[in-house]
Amino acid sequence: MRASGRTRLSGCARWNPDSLSGNRRSTRDERVEHEEAGGLLRAEAGADTIREGAGRIELCSGLLEGGTTPSMGVLQVVKQYVQIPVFVMIRPRGGDFLYSDREVEVMKADIRLAKLYGADGLVFGALTEDGHIDKELCMSLVALCRPLPVTFHRAFDMVHDPVAALETLLTLGFERVLTSGCDSSALEGLPLIKRLIDQAKGRIVVMPGGGITDRNLQRILEGSGATEFHCSARSARDSGMKFRNSSVAMGASLSNSEYSLKVTDVTQVRTLNAIAKNILV
Repeated sequence: MRASGRTRLSGCARWNPDSLSGNRRSTRDERVEHEEAGGLLRAEAGADTIREGAGRIELCSGLLEGGTTPSMGVLQVVKQYVQIPVFVMIRPRGGDFLYSDREVEVMKADIRLAKLYGADGLVFGALTEDGHIDKELCMSLVALCRPLPVTFHRAFDMVHDPVAALETLLTLGFERVLTSGCDSSALEGLPLIKRLIDQAKGRIVVMPGGGITDRNLQRILEGSGATEFHCSARSARDSGMKFRNSSVAMGASLSNSEYSLKVTDVTQVRTLNAIAKNILV
């Protein structure tokens, strides 16, 4: 995803390492980056998505909260079964991006552990109370991440001034930024995304993300000039549980049913990759 014609594809899945036996495959086509969100991952989000063109994985948990730091056990297992770069989300909780001193300690500890367990890059973001990039904190975290590359996640969509924020990220050394154009979806935020890409002039990768599907990907890529994108190629799969207790939920009342599993849809991965290749030739 560091050459012309790159795209980024992301999705939520569960991982079953046993089903990957003898099915490990790397890819040299880095047009697509696939994000695995959801902590535990199935094979559909691993070897199959690599075969369909994924060139990089962004690993996180807590999809309903927008993505949080995955366990190091997940990272360790994923690294055993994929041969493409794995970028790890560093976000200690859901909610805003204004962190306490103790939360910063957690983020730094997670960065050290992620590097120890083989992360190929880190993804994080932090803001001040007035909606600016937290320069001091981000500078210290970037330094701790090195020599690995770093991505500023969608905390960017909560900034007060995205144009100024982009320049700040450049001075801090971020290689890319994920954004929906500070709107509800990348399609709605397309004008700002294009403006940011024009502003960046190749100095940093501006990566559209948020609500991207096969129905709008072409419009977003052509309308923005983006060379990478972030989307969720997910579908629901019914649980294999035969006995079910519908009276109990393991999370908040608005969370997904325990008996509906979110997995990466390989067909969607294939379709999105084909669309991107057709545009970015």
